[in-house]
Amino acid sequence: MEIWINPACSKCRSAVGLLDAEGAEYTVRRYLEDVPTEDEIRDVLDRLGLEPWDITRTQEADAKELGLKNWPRDAGSRDRWIGALAGHPKLIQRPIITADDGSAVVGRTEEAVRDALSRK
Repeated sequence: MEIWINPACSKCRSAVGLLDAEGAEYTVRRYLEDVPTEDEIRDVLDRLGLEPWDITRTQEADAKELGLKNWPRDAGSRDRWIGALAGHPKLIQRPIITADDGSAVVGRTEEAVRDALSRK
């Protein structure tokens, strides 16, 4: 299990605290420092069953600078969105937990983190 976190994020700290409380074995990835590649983002999106715009923090300054709210949300624009996430990792929703069964969840709630823990 791996969790992508920003240590400054309260949701990330809560998720890590719950993983620790449950005795989970996991690896922490500080994704702002260890930036995911476009292929890694594609893999996580596949595992999440989501599109890149579904995990984009559109209220971030970078998103506003890029004008993401006006970008098309369609198959033809998918690579553009993935490139933006790889180029501006602050835009990636957090925390993302990749579960042992090959799936992933956006662990913003206790329920989502527990869901990831249950996927063995």
